[in-house]
Amino acid sequence: MSGSGVFLGAAALSAIFMGTIGAISFYAGVAAETVTFYRLAIGAALVAVYLMATGQRDKVLVWPGVKILVTGAFLAGFVMFYVLAMGFTSMANAVMVMYLAPVTASVVAHCFMGERLTPASMGLIGFALLGFAMMMEFNFSLSGRADEAIGLAYALCAMLCYAAFMLTNRLIDDRVHVVSRSGYQMLAGALCMLPLMLLQGDAISGVQWGWLIAAGVVPGFLAIMLAVIALRSLPAATFGTLAYLEPITVVALAWVLFDQSLNLLQLAGCTLIILSGAAQAVLTNRQPQAQAELQTAA
Repeated sequence: MSGSGVFLGAAALSAIFMGTIGAISFYAGVAAETVTFYRLAIGAALVAVYLMATGQRDKVLVWPGVKILVTGAFLAGFVMFYVLAMGFTSMANAVMVMYLAPVTASVVAHCFMGERLTPASMGLIGFALLGFAMMMEFNFSLSGRADEAIGLAYALCAMLCYAAFMLTNRLIDDRVHVVSRSGYQMLAGALCMLPLMLLQGDAISGVQWGWLIAAGVVPGFLAIMLAVIALRSLPAATFGTLAYLEPITVVALAWVLFDQSLNLLQLAGCTLIILSGAAQAVLTNRQPQAQAELQTAA
């Protein structure tokens, strides 16, 4: 495999591993707060071990800054609400609502952070919202409708936390190393979840411990480290496009493992959301390049 192929594979595996948290949380059979705590705590611990083992002690023993700790709280909320949502609605519905976060972040950045949306970007946002509307086919029985409403409310909370996580990450100084940032965000998120987890009082069996460790290793540590490796060499647009393998993974696992199949309209809605997001990633990367070329020409 060529060098670029290795980095493309790392980005793809990172997205696929991220998409496993729903299935892992289902098999773990414990509260969402417990799954979230162990995913973040084990992930943070493994990041620290990796940095120490590779002689990067200075990246562990560093004050991360208040902004990174705040983003950690948003990360915890995003994971917890996402896991809660899947207890009431399908995995596909939960992940597609969550993946409206880039759209939401773009609109907020346009209104309050001076990052102006182009007509093409606004058109892609419209397509993503259309795809979301196509996805939302519910069970119209009274009990089914109530469960869907609860699940979508949790998914909406996850989406808002994810959008806030994306926006606050833009405010962090680039001098903070990405691995240190990720580790401290997971640590801060785990500390936020600790009291909530203790209130649950889950009695964890041996098999459940295995799934909780898997949550920390696969969608936690491995997904983060593979993303870091990929970002060293891949353009942001390429990485952002491959990141949409995560919702595809979620939909595929829901179909194969839990028989949560989608009809043609819902599949079309999924495709529209994913393609809109991937195209937005490409546009976002091209804008700074175009500005740099104009400055060079001037």
